[in-house]
Amino acid sequence: MPSADPTAFHTAYDTLLDRWPAPGAAGTGGVERIDLASAYGTTRVLVRGPADGEPLVLLHGGGNTAASWFANIADLSRERRVHAVDRIGEAGRSRCGERPIRTVPDLLDWLEGVLDGLGLDRTDLCGHSYGAWQALTYALRAPRRVRRLVLLDPTQCFAGFRPGYLLHALPMLLRPTARGARAFLRWEAGGAELDPGFLELYGLAAEFPRRKVVVGKRPTAAQLQACTLPTLVVLAGASRAHDVRRVQAAARELLPQAETVVLPGVSHHAMPAVRAGELDRLILEFLATQHPVEA
Repeated sequence: MPSADPTAFHTAYDTLLDRWPAPGAAGTGGVERIDLASAYGTTRVLVRGPADGEPLVLLHGGGNTAASWFANIADLSRERRVHAVDRIGEAGRSRCGERPIRTVPDLLDWLEGVLDGLGLDRTDLCGHSYGAWQALTYALRAPRRVRRLVLLDPTQCFAGFRPGYLLHALPMLLRPTARGARAFLRWEAGGAELDPGFLELYGLAAEFPRRKVVVGKRPTAAQLQACTLPTLVVLAGASRAHDVRRVQAAARELLPQAETVVLPGVSHHAMPAVRAGELDRLILEFLATQHPVEA
């Protein structure tokens, strides 16, 4: 693996973060940077929105960082107190500690510690891709801590990956390089344009020193059927990661309180930045009411 350039990575991270709304915009203030210490290390959380706003926690997808919510944060933080978390052990501003996260219980304990550190007894929880799997898995374990759940093109929640997706991802997993990561994203996007700043950071993140990502099992049908949390599942219509229709059918069948929406023409990794305004509207309408929402 090529030697990582932390300076280039942090510059790209900060450049993307600079695109978050400036202090004073919409009366919400600037971006707060909070570092939470635990045995697992120090977790960086980016916070924006009115102090008395209802909390919303964002969990980014695999290979991404909290900065990747740049296209969504203005809308989501207008009335909500948004907390975007840099997952520990991956690229980002969080730092590993003495106790590594090796298992799913470790990962969920870390997330619960983050919620405790933020003083969030109960929160709305939104995750993309791998972050959606983590959000759902945590909600199944600790439903008392979650009010509503938003899953953005969730992987390994309701169906497996497409074999072709895994085949294209394999070289990047075996020997991650910035060039390979960017090529993989371009392939998955099917030729659609990707944000240059996002693409730059994703590539550099592939070479960033990180620990092995915890991979857990898909929730069982019984676990999903027992979940009564109001849940919004937003699917990327052009996703190459999985069969979107199969994921939608399984979510409708297995989650009693699930609402599902498909955004046509959006690829898996382009979410949540592509058609961000439409996605943000869906999320905010869902969080404000339990009535069905429409794309």
